[in-house]
Amino acid sequence: SKLRVCVEFEEELVLSYLEGFGESFSSSFFFFWLSSIFWKEKMFEARLEESAVLKKILDSVRDLVQEANWDCNDDGIVMQSMDSSHISLVCFMVRASSFEVYQCERNVSLGVKIDSLAKVLKCAAADDSVTLKADENEPNTMDILFESKKNDRISDFQLKLMVIDQEMLGIPESDYTSTVEMSSAEFRRIMGDLSTMGDSVTIEINKGGASFSTKGDIGSGNVCLQKSASVDKPKDGVKITMVEPVKSTFSLKFLNIFAKAAALSDTVVLSMSEEYPIRIEFAIDKDVGYVRYYLAPKIEGQES
Repeated sequence: SKLRVCVEFEEELVLSYLEGFGESFSSSFFFFWLSSIFWKEKMFEARLEESAVLKKILDSVRDLVQEANWDCNDDGIVMQSMDSSHISLVCFMVRASSFEVYQCERNVSLGVKIDSLAKVLKCAAADDSVTLKADENEPNTMDILFESKKNDRISDFQLKLMVIDQEMLGIPESDYTSTVEMSSAEFRRIMGDLSTMGDSVTIEINKGGASFSTKGDIGSGNVCLQKSASVDKPKDGVKITMVEPVKSTFSLKFLNIFAKAAALSDTVVLSMSEEYPIRIEFAIDKDVGYVRYYLAPKIEGQES
C-alpha cells in the first residue's frame, strides 16, 4: 500500500542516518518516531449515522447559548449551560449507545462555539453521516467529517475550539408534584398561539386538567387540556399526573424557544412544583438522548 511504501522509504532514510549509533538504537528510535506520526493518541471519536440529529439539537439550543463545553465520557456527550440572563438552563445528552462509533479514551471537555459548529453542519446533507474527532496532539481543534450515504463524497473540516471556564452545574431535581405529557407539536402550537395575545403564560395543573392562559393589551386567551388517550396515535394523547395542584407563570419568549425542540421528539413532558423552575423535557426519538430546559417562574411585575 502507499502507506507501507512511505513507511519503508522513511525507515531506510532514518536507519541510514543512524547507522553510526548501532542497530539496536536505530530500530528503537525509528519505532518511537513512527508511533509519534501514525499512532496519535486519540482522545475522542464519535460517529452519528445522520447529521440531521445533531443539526436539530443545535437548533434547539443556539438561541439560548452562544458557547458551551461539550463534556464527553463513557456515557456519551453532555452539554449544560445557562442563558445570558440566567433565567433558563438548557442541557442535552446524546448517549454513547446511539452512535455507530463511540470512543472516549478519557473524560474530555470540548469548548464549542455553537454558531460556528452550526455553520459547519450546514455543509452536510441531512442523511450524511457525521464524525467528530479530537486528539491529544491538536487539543485546540475538532475534526468534523461528513460522508454521503453512497460513500461517493467525503467532506473534512477543522473547527477551532475555545477555552471556556465553565463547570457543570448541580441541578437539584425536585420531586415534581405535577406533570403533563403531551404532543410536542401541540405544545409548540399552543405557545405560538398564546404569544399573539401576551408575553407570559400561566400554567395550571389541577384535577380538571392542565390550562395555559395569557393576558395582554389586546385581550386574553386560554387553552385547556384534559387527560386523554388516542387509539390511532398514542403519542397525541395527554397524560396528567398530579400529587398537588400547581400554578406558575412563565415567559412565553423562552417557552417558544424551547418549543423548537419539537423537531427532535413526538412528545414533551412538563414537570412542575410550586415556586420551582419548570422542567421541559424532549426525549430524542429512538432513545438517542434528550434535551431538557429549566425555566424560573416569573415574579409578579417582572418583565419577560
